[in-house]
Amino acid sequence: MKLTLRLATIAAVAALCISCNKKEEYPMFWTWLEDIPEIDMESAFTHMEEAGLDAVMLHAPSIEAYQKDVEIAHRHGIKVYAWVWTLNPPRQERPQMLIEHPDWFSVNRNGDSVTDFKAYVRSYKFLCPALPEVREYLAQKVKEICKVDGVEGICLDYCRLIDVVLPVSLAYNYNLRQDTEVWPQYDFGYHPAMLEKFQKKYGYDPREQEDPSRDEKWCAFRTEQVNEVANIMCEVAHKAGKKVTASPFSSIGVSRFMVFQDWTKWNLDLVHPMAYCDFYTMDPSFARDVTLSNYLEKPARTTLMCGVDTELGGDPEHIFEKMDAAFSAGAKGISLYTIEGLNTADLRARFKVYADSLRAVRAAGKLPEPPMTAPSMNPFENEGMMAVIKRNMQRIIAGQAIHEFSVNGMVEDDLSVSYPALDLGEWELVRENDRIRVYNVTDKASGVRLEVLFITYGQIISGWDVRML
Repeated sequence: MKLTLRLATIAAVAALCISCNKKEEYPMFWTWLEDIPEIDMESAFTHMEEAGLDAVMLHAPSIEAYQKDVEIAHRHGIKVYAWVWTLNPPRQERPQMLIEHPDWFSVNRNGDSVTDFKAYVRSYKFLCPALPEVREYLAQKVKEICKVDGVEGICLDYCRLIDVVLPVSLAYNYNLRQDTEVWPQYDFGYHPAMLEKFQKKYGYDPREQEDPSRDEKWCAFRTEQVNEVANIMCEVAHKAGKKVTASPFSSIGVSRFMVFQDWTKWNLDLVHPMAYCDFYTMDPSFARDVTLSNYLEKPARTTLMCGVDTELGGDPEHIFEKMDAAFSAGAKGISLYTIEGLNTADLRARFKVYADSLRAVRAAGKLPEPPMTAPSMNPFENEGMMAVIKRNMQRIIAGQAIHEFSVNGMVEDDLSVSYPALDLGEWELVRENDRIRVYNVTDKASGVRLEVLFITYGQIISGWDVRML
């Protein structure tokens, strides 16, 4: 049965769902928000209230700004968690840190520091997690933020290394093909302090390996350094009586591989994995797959939420499908990236109806129990994703490009345009490893031969691409 959680069917869902924890101490509907000059904070919090949101993960440029914003949020009934940029310092601090502490910043396998090397975007100036000075800097930052009156807790973000690979469609923004090997210029963690700690523990230099990106000890060690930093900040916040959440990558497997991040080892109270469908598969079912994968691996101490996208290239109307998918797979709450995606009063009003209805289901102890089986790794069983892929096959056959420099690397699809039907032959598996699966298939109607690539790391299908052969 396809589970939907719209108001019209809420009673039926409540009857079908198995009772879960009746006591839930956390807000249920969240968003992220950054206090920058372009944002009218009063208006932003008004929109949150209109949409029925309970909480915000807020990044402010100063302690004084946090205090001011907390007062506004509370007037609108919104709880505040401080959105803390950790290993990638916020823009307000970054320039001075680059001048005063250039030795704190991350280094790639080629020996290039991000002080000089641009890794994808200029704002990616990540710090080395192995350095005691960096750890102390982050501990003190959390300590100061936790002093802000009215802040419920902190949200750890950018607690990771730089992306060793990008989501496959987003890579087109940088003219990259990253579906074969890990490129050394994007393989980070080679700061001298990191290498020294590793060699002291394991007795060899990982750069001596044929492919350091495949060295299990070296990959695990870098992840451990990030984990240690996260738990230092968790300890500081907990000592201050604050809760801790985080915004990690979409699934545990994806985050371990892409950015050396394993939040299951962090002492989190709750977590908001970023299941941004329009970055990965362009299909709302991605929110279901990553949430289910996370639910099956998460520690019992951590309440699982799901971060969904409202403004990353897809139709904002899909937000309801994404939330349905996440709740059906075990999410206990939703966070939006961002409130700006609910860009009309009508959409905010509909969202509030949805949010209120789900809060009623939770109060009745009737949120669904997810299926205790892992998501399917067979892409052909995912009807929604395959429909998107076939639509893009038709666009390519019609001579259109499907990739461009955009927020998610995709050319917006004009759904009013119709294309000739496909007549696909047999799908031939031509290449497979632990990271990708590649098929060739011919459209017999046009004679065009296509290559379709699926990203398979992370125990889920986490991306695809279509190319003409």
